[in-house]
Amino acid sequence: MAKKQSKAKATSGAKRPLTAREKQVVRLISLGCSVKEAAAILKLAPSTVDNHKANAMKKLGVNKLPLVTRMAIKLRISPLNDRLTPLEKKRSGRKADGWN
Repeated sequence: MAKKQSKAKATSGAKRPLTAREKQVVRLISLGCSVKEAAAILKLAPSTVDNHKANAMKKLGVNKLPLVTRMAIKLRISPLNDRLTPLEKKRSGRKADGWN
């Protein structure tokens, strides 16, 4: 019985909190931005954004992008009515496509 309790504690404490940059990347990904668009918005290299995305997904325990969106909403990183700001839209290079 004691082994089950210690194992449960170890598992529940395994998830580390996201860093501020990982939260930014998760928010942008959950809003439908590609890695390239998120990199342009955050003024980072796409490979850096991809690394932050991979680290965040690992910490959240998900392996699919739709699950990242669900976790972003659940953890209140991105509210349901969240949108890209006008500056983020401009930096992303998106046209007025009606999305976001």
